[in-house]
Amino acid sequence: MAKILLVEDDTNLAFLVKMQLEQGRHLVDHVDTGLTAISQLRMTSYELVILDWMLPDISGIDMCRQYRGTGGRTPILMLTARGAIEDKATGLNAGADDYLVKPFHPVELNARVQALLRRPQSYAGKILTVRDIELDTEACRVFRAAQEVDLTSKEFSLLELLMRYPNQSFTLETILSRVWQSDSSASVDTVRTHMKTLRRKLGDSEENGIIRTKRGAGYRIVDQ
Repeated sequence: MAKILLVEDDTNLAFLVKMQLEQGRHLVDHVDTGLTAISQLRMTSYELVILDWMLPDISGIDMCRQYRGTGGRTPILMLTARGAIEDKATGLNAGADDYLVKPFHPVELNARVQALLRRPQSYAGKILTVRDIELDTEACRVFRAAQEVDLTSKEFSLLELLMRYPNQSFTLETILSRVWQSDSSASVDTVRTHMKTLRRKLGDSEENGIIRTKRGAGYRIVDQ
């Protein structure tokens, strides 16, 4: 599971790419302009940026140059209909790490995303920390107050989702779709049961713990 920023102004293509990535258990934020993307990158840490060349305000090339010029190191996959060698060189020289020509097959998109996520520079965000909880996304280990917490794979994925978006609430239905995906045997009651067990294993209380419940909004993890 990686946190990805998708910068694409074509609504239909953005929907398809986002859906494909989410099926691979990635968390995807979508914006449709370069300036919004730059602002988003200042506020949020991502493990990959998927960037369209042609955007309505500034081009993906200019956005890429600006981001790299400020020291941004997150891997960038450039999307474009420009397939000439000269265009590819322009994208790579602007700071993109890879280049994918439209139209592309979902299998190739997934392969290039995974290749970029395997690169050492993408590992900077593999340790998630919220207060005294540390989650290692690579080793699949969780520690609270330096003590390891033994979680099942679903409990780990549930905690990872909350820790990637501290202070953001997720409804039962959203958690179900992101963590259990196509598992038809799972339900919102499954989410409730796993959340209860996760809280118990973390030594958390429902009222004042690090994981909070808000009626009508869902669950969130609080970082202060």
